Amino acid sequence: MDEVKGATLSEEIDRLHAEHHRYAQRLEELLQKPYLSTDEQLEEVRLKKLKLHAKDLIYAIERRMPVTV
Repeated sequence: MDEVKGATLSEEIDRLHAEHHRYAQRLEELLQKPYLSTDEQLEEVRLKKLKLHAKDLIYAIERRMPVTV
């Protein structure tokens, strides 16, 4: 039972890492521009919040995962 739970949590961590990476990539694209439109500025703020939220979720899940020895 714990193995299934651990595998599910591990899959969720992988998914969140992928999301975090997508947000970081898009942020990098925006930061390469010399000027951001109003919509791009809002997107930048939104992406930073989403990226931080994904990171917080990853840490929360990792704390719940069983320790393997």
